[in-house]
Amino acid sequence: MRTTLTIELPMAGLPSPAEMSENFADEARFLLAVKLFEQGRISSGKASRLCEMGRVEFLLAASRSGVPVVDMQGDELENEFA
Repeated sequence: MRTTLTIELPMAGLPSPAEMSENFADEARFLLAVKLFEQGRISSGKASRLCEMGRVEFLLAASRSGVPVVDMQGDELENEFA
């Protein structure tokens, strides 16, 4: 069963129809997913499902967008590369 969420947005706050890409809804889903992932509110798996991508595809796209996809520091990072 697929449940959906509809978000009403004022058109005045969106790009003009001439500037809006054909796949604007896909872009909006990706941007929402990547922001929620960046904030740690959802996992990469949930984010990938939200924007209908594979998990690896999502992680690569998030990284290209400047979002860190690995949260390791200090000893964790050293152990990973040891």
